[in-house]
Amino acid sequence: MYEKRSRRPIAPARFVRRMTLHFAVAAGLVAGSLVIGMAGYSGFEGLRWRDAFLNAAMLLGGMGPVDAPKSDGGKIFAGLYALYAGLVFLVVAGLLLAPFVHRLLHKFHWDAEKE
Repeated sequence: MYEKRSRRPIAPARFVRRMTLHFAVAAGLVAGSLVIGMAGYSGFEGLRWRDAFLNAAMLLGGMGPVDAPKSDGGKIFAGLYALYAGLVFLVVAGLLLAPFVHRLLHKFHWDAEKE
């Protein structure tokens, strides 16, 4: 997906396209995760969609749930969703940072090879 160390860094316009693709994948992952969380909170806890959205969004953002689960199924779902949300946070951070880090390291290697 990325250029090799022996090749020049890509042009700025191509880099913007790469970042747009990474952002779109990250946004899709977050949106899909919100839908999963909303469905789980609505199904297991009987929360309205707005409240389910709030709980799912707070977990995905790393803040924690607003409404404590009351049912056994809701507690298990909330625990599993919290673990999943932590992984999604790391994956999204990686998706958004990878092109910048790659470009930065690539420029260092490219500059070193030119001399």
